[in-house]
Amino acid sequence: MKHCPFLRRSLFAFPGSTTSYDDSVGQPTNAGAKTPQSTALTTVDQWEDGRVRHVQDYLAVEEPLEIRLGETPLSVTMRTPGHDLELAAGFLFTEGIIAGADDLKSVQPVSTGAGNVVVAELARDSSDISQKLQRNFFAASSCGICGKATIDAIRVRGINFPSGEFRVEAQLLCALPDKLRESQAVFGRTGGLHAAGAFTSNGNLLCLREDIGRHNAVDKVIGWALQNQRLPLRDCVLMVSGRGGFEIVQKALVAGIPVLASVSAPSSLAVQTARELGLTLIGFLRGKRFVIYSGAERIV
Repeated sequence: MKHCPFLRRSLFAFPGSTTSYDDSVGQPTNAGAKTPQSTALTTVDQWEDGRVRHVQDYLAVEEPLEIRLGETPLSVTMRTPGHDLELAAGFLFTEGIIAGADDLKSVQPVSTGAGNVVVAELARDSSDISQKLQRNFFAASSCGICGKATIDAIRVRGINFPSGEFRVEAQLLCALPDKLRESQAVFGRTGGLHAAGAFTSNGNLLCLREDIGRHNAVDKVIGWALQNQRLPLRDCVLMVSGRGGFEIVQKALVAGIPVLASVSAPSSLAVQTARELGLTLIGFLRGKRFVIYSGAERIV
């Protein structure tokens, strides 16, 4: 998630573009404005075996969502429209702005000429928000923050790290990528979205969310859990498409998730964090094989 309080311009339309919105998909995210959708229809040239065809194709929509805390701009993320309120709630929780649903008085879309805006109101005084933001917004890889500093920052928050007797069968894990893919409605049309899914130890899907950004997809799942009084998710496996980087590990830890699985490789900081803080981290989950980077005791 990129933090840029000054981004206001809507990206709903591009001058000269042949792209039009698909009104059959997506959810309204801004009352009173044109309803943004999760897919857009465009015309492309398709080359195959030396032949070119003009065809229509679906694209995953990517637009800015501004999250405000009262009247204060907090963050702007480039996301795929849909489940915006869950995204905002999950973001506030995983970044330590709120500790639970009781801290959130309301979160709702507002109608502005500037694009998609969600406004959150806290149930407590937010005068110390700048200090919390400085402590809890983890920097991008270019900022040079060391691994120890980021792990210590998680510890300072007093997070209840995954514990208990949660176990998951290896064969069940191997089935999760297909289950995730089969439930991705928008990916099936565009081929361009990440997904995050919360599964029980029996392989039942509790919640799946799609987004152009894997971090947003995870925040949407955690926001769903927050709004439905399901946190912490101590009895769940979080399955994500793409790689399991540090930020995904951090979000899983905050939500109390004991097992994080991905179809690709984790980063070195993700592995270090998972090992130090007790998260089972699985990568390269493909077919009938996977790699356990930490927490092997939870896999049976």
